Amino acid sequence: MAKEENPSTSREFQDLQRKLSLLIESIQNNSKVVAFMKSPVGQYLDRHPFAAFTLLVFIALSAVPVGFFLFLVVLTSLAAFVGVILLEGLVISVGGLSLLCVLCGLGFVSLIISATIIASHVVVSSLINCGLSSRH
Repeated sequence: MAKEENPSTSREFQDLQRKLSLLIESIQNNSKVVAFMKSPVGQYLDRHPFAAFTLLVFIALSAVPVGFFLFLVVLTSLAAFVGVILLEGLVISVGGLSLLCVLCGLGFVSLIISATIIASHVVVSSLINCGLSSRH
């Protein structure tokens, strides 16, 4: 049975190898890859494969912590934004209630002052009328 599976397996392996070589060729012929490989960094990494592999491993391993950090930054920014809105709402509510209390107090004081002035006017005008009528 092993001999029957062997030609099929080798054919699949050759097909996979052909697909992989086409993929590598398409990556190497990409204009951005060609431009990078002509740069000094690309030439250095081409001459030093261990440094290139170390850089690749470092980038792959640092993707998760960097992604987690960026997630925390976004989450903290959203929380601060919501907190500012809540704090602003609280300040506006307290300020609005304080303004309402002050305006109600001013309304009460203005009623008292108006009543006092009107009462004083009535008393003074009555006294003046009594004084003028007692002379005649």
